[in-house]
Amino acid sequence: MGSSSWVGIILLSLPALRSCFAMEVTYDANALIINGERRLIFSGSVHYPRSTVEMWPDIIQKGKDGGLDAIESYVFWDRHEPVRLEYDFSGNLDFIKFFKLVQEAGLYAILRIGPYVCAEWNYGGFPLWLHNMPGIELITDNSIYKNEMQIFTTKIVDMVKEANLFASQGGPIILAQIENEYGNIMWGYGDSGKSYIKWCAQMAVAQNIGVPWIMCQQHDAPQPMINTCNGYYCDNFQPNNPKSPKMFTENWIGWFQKWGERVPHRSAEDSAFSVARFFQNGGVLNNYYMYHGGTNFGRTAGGPYITTSYDYDAPLDEYGNLNQPKWGHLKQLHAAIKLGENILTNATRSDKDLGNAVTHDKDTPKDGGARFCFLSNTNSNADSSVDLKHDGKYSIPAWSVTILDGCNKEVFNTAKVNSQTTVMVKKIDDPSAKLTWAWAPERKKDTLSGKGNLDANQLLEQKELTLDASDYLWYMTNVDINDTSIWSNATLRVDTMGHTLHANVNRRYAGYKFSQWGSKFTYEKQVSLKQGINIIALLSATVGLPNYGTGFDKIKTGIAGGPVQLIGKNNVTMDLSTNLWSYKIGLNGERKRLYDLQPHIGVSWHANSSYPVSKPMTWYKADFEAPYGTNPVVVDLQGLGKGHAWVNGYSIGRYWPSWITASNGCSHTCDYRGKYITEKCNINCGNPSQRWYHVPRSFLNKDKNTLVLFEEIGGNPQNVSFQIVTTGTVCAHVYEGALLELSCQGGQVISQTEFASFGNPKGKCGSFEQGSWEAIDSRSVVEAACIGRSSCGFVVTKEAFSVAGSNNGPTRLAVQATC
Repeated sequence: MGSSSWVGIILLSLPALRSCFAMEVTYDANALIINGERRLIFSGSVHYPRSTVEMWPDIIQKGKDGGLDAIESYVFWDRHEPVRLEYDFSGNLDFIKFFKLVQEAGLYAILRIGPYVCAEWNYGGFPLWLHNMPGIELITDNSIYKNEMQIFTTKIVDMVKEANLFASQGGPIILAQIENEYGNIMWGYGDSGKSYIKWCAQMAVAQNIGVPWIMCQQHDAPQPMINTCNGYYCDNFQPNNPKSPKMFTENWIGWFQKWGERVPHRSAEDSAFSVARFFQNGGVLNNYYMYHGGTNFGRTAGGPYITTSYDYDAPLDEYGNLNQPKWGHLKQLHAAIKLGENILTNATRSDKDLGNAVTHDKDTPKDGGARFCFLSNTNSNADSSVDLKHDGKYSIPAWSVTILDGCNKEVFNTAKVNSQTTVMVKKIDDPSAKLTWAWAPERKKDTLSGKGNLDANQLLEQKELTLDASDYLWYMTNVDINDTSIWSNATLRVDTMGHTLHANVNRRYAGYKFSQWGSKFTYEKQVSLKQGINIIALLSATVGLPNYGTGFDKIKTGIAGGPVQLIGKNNVTMDLSTNLWSYKIGLNGERKRLYDLQPHIGVSWHANSSYPVSKPMTWYKADFEAPYGTNPVVVDLQGLGKGHAWVNGYSIGRYWPSWITASNGCSHTCDYRGKYITEKCNINCGNPSQRWYHVPRSFLNKDKNTLVLFEEIGGNPQNVSFQIVTTGTVCAHVYEGALLELSCQGGQVISQTEFASFGNPKGKCGSFEQGSWEAIDSRSVVEAACIGRSSCGFVVTKEAFSVAGSNNGPTRLAVQATC
């Protein structure tokens, strides 16, 4: 174990030993040491609430098949404790079951308690009742907050202990995390932040879990905490304690998307480059954030303006399908690094600068046995060639890492993608089938009359009233006008920190506006006022509460403070901010639960064919049959405006397909070379930010199903349809000597070969072209191996294609087939 190690072990009672055995988890600077085995760990983030219980086994197994050793997940305070000291661990929130499934799959686990999680999750995972506790200040040295945090942390730890899930008890959990990226924002809390993080460490250690604790992005993490790195690249990161292992707890394998933004894409080549560089420079653990992103069901998306999809361009897509080539390329990388695991965790490393941004890293055991090497080229433009004398000559593409087994055999290069590319498509079972719609208006008789449930002579903060039980809050007031010559055609001006605002004056709809950036904006509309009492009813809406940054919890929402003004003739201004305001939380349709399948007293659904379109504040309902088969299901909401959708009473999240992304900034080609930023390699320009919304099969019935939509700003449901996500085209561009692997998903088979060329083909999937030469029987060789099969594979060699001799340049096989 070495002299610089930390040990966590607990002796189990005999009953516990009958079903499991305690694992000793220790570490030094070169390895995690589990039961005496020195390990390098590949892990992937999977957030259990963002998928369904039925999806968990498949996702976990695909992670294992992809070469993962461990699965990591946060614990979500707001979901588990929606009301103080009232807990929910049912269904998708059964994290104990989730980690047991991880163990049954033969994988380790990493538990990130937080309990602040960020995660682009609503309010960073904090429950709103916490915000409203008198005297509380979040994530700082505040006794009220620390007490609540400790209660929840202890609750989670006790549940894990009771289930024997820590490695010290024979469970899968080898690491646990307290707090999250606090070092990035600690400066904003001054000395209270420093004392808070020390308290966090002491509180965590006192839990006696028997495995090491970690803190990510915490440069001054108190011992024995292991501080870790999050980012796109962590090869230059060094722990604050030389005895600690070098861990990459969030390798951002993609990025999240906001409404109005194009879809971010991070290439397989750059992702692999980041991982390989990390292990080249002494890394011990790499965790992909995310490995499976999933879906922000309900109103869990944070932000503001985080989309319902949390696909994250992860190796497993939103629906659990393999995102190829990223999944396969990383699988091959994991296998290549594992070849050197024993050497890397025991060896002495030596680095040599070969010039032109090329570095040769050699790991040699102290006994002088087998060696393992990395060659990296960090130049973002120029390829390089190196001569290692007795170990051979190598060509290293720009921005790539070559892994050499025995320091003389290339087994992987991050820029050479040999895994297949899969193009997933969405299909309608019966294109002629159309949904039949019933509709009901959002009833506003009470609110348009100014009747609420709470009155105050000020403009109140939205989330403090709603406790985030709804996105919506009504603000209503009366204005007595005695001179119509000044006020008959006035301007209503509202400064709001909500995200959208609808105005009604004297029961007439005045219009809608939203903030392009989710920040404070001004709403201005000309309104007609009458002599006497006028009723102003404002509906403020949020689209996810902030989840990150210093003081994010204090960012106000709604029309808090205003001002709200009427501006009349000659700019005469009337400030209504201190009027008597009446408030009502949520929509009447929400209160009546129109999205439920139960009959609703006093609710009349109109079933005629002339349903309203482009009409704000409208509920729609349609019955449908579930698409046949087992492929993932989505609902296409093209044509709608903004709102919320439910299937059989399950919320599938917010929608906003009317917000079209910028038409520029995308490219059909993605140059992976050079450091990744979120503006690089974007796709989906000029389209809705999100058009398709995941409907898990577990939400569906075999016979009748019901879709309910609340349309906030006005849209047309005419083209709404249910579709399946299936494999369309599969491609591969494989170098000679590598393995061709093609597979279809969802039980499909390879039905047709559209292109096959062994030689020096050009182009990419969807646009392959023959090069200057090719083997005559390229297509027949591929078809003999693949047609009619769900998967196929063989090593690409000249002999397989009856090619004799050598040709100029690297020889490759390009294939495009249909599933």
